[in-house]
Amino acid sequence: MLLNILYILLGFILLVKGGDFLIDGSVAIAQRAKLSAMVIGITVVGFGTSMPELMVSTQAAWVGSSGLAIGNVAGSNIANVALILGVSALICPLPSHRKMMRIDMPFMLFAMVLFIGFAFFGTIERWMGIVMVLLLIGFISWEVNDSRKAMKQEDAAVTPSIPLWRAILYVVISLAAMVYGADRLIEGSSAIAMDLGEYFGVAKEEMERIIGLTVVAVGTSLPELFASVMAAHKGETDMAVGNIIGSVSFNILSVVGVASAITPIHDAWAPFAIDYVVMLGYGLLLWTFLHTHRKIVRYEGAILLIIYCLYIAKTLMF
Repeated sequence: MLLNILYILLGFILLVKGGDFLIDGSVAIAQRAKLSAMVIGITVVGFGTSMPELMVSTQAAWVGSSGLAIGNVAGSNIANVALILGVSALICPLPSHRKMMRIDMPFMLFAMVLFIGFAFFGTIERWMGIVMVLLLIGFISWEVNDSRKAMKQEDAAVTPSIPLWRAILYVVISLAAMVYGADRLIEGSSAIAMDLGEYFGVAKEEMERIIGLTVVAVGTSLPELFASVMAAHKGETDMAVGNIIGSVSFNILSVVGVASAITPIHDAWAPFAIDYVVMLGYGLLLWTFLHTHRKIVRYEGAILLIIYCLYIAKTLMF
């Protein structure tokens, strides 16, 4: 048991630090491409902070742990909207923008509905994963092209914070650390799920779902948490909100898409039906908050956190 806990801690550390370095390197590369702060948040930072979920869910699907593969994505999306935006809004109100409400939020909600629709069939097949990945590629391409046009009109130039060679080195090293960290996290979590399931008389699949929705989901969401909280603290609210919207879309289309394209994910519906409803409900609640006040104010951030705590309590009551 102790060794498995050490594996989980080591996996968390490598995932978090790898995510930090990945963000630094990716943002520096994106700055050379002259992308706006919002687009960097939605694409580069969103993708960078979603790498832990990608590594964990892909490896979990590969070894047949659908509970961790799906639970990690659903749990991470719930944590992203409720926990991370809740904490960030308590630090500084998070405003919305016209493009965010017209393009980015609807796309995030569409990704959620597509994910739930595919999972409803019980197995997320390879072709479904390929469709998700293609949609993500199309969305990224549109975001980048639209941002470059806007930046050209503003004639804005941003000086990268670090040299290009160092940025590339950050990305390579961080990816290696995150792959290894994800492997240790899966190994430790699966072993603990089996031990706890035997002790409490709970099926291993159910324990994997619980751990995926809580421990692993929150752990792999730490990069998003750190990125958004620091962005809110520094007044970079566009980056904070863009990071979460981008991460949710990436979690679904990239994480589930790549994982299921490699190997079909079975048992994707019945164990997670309630969690899908909670995930979509949080997405609609976020859209309502942003639409009503044109921002997420502090008391709305508190509401998100309170509901999240109730959800975690309910999940743990197996």
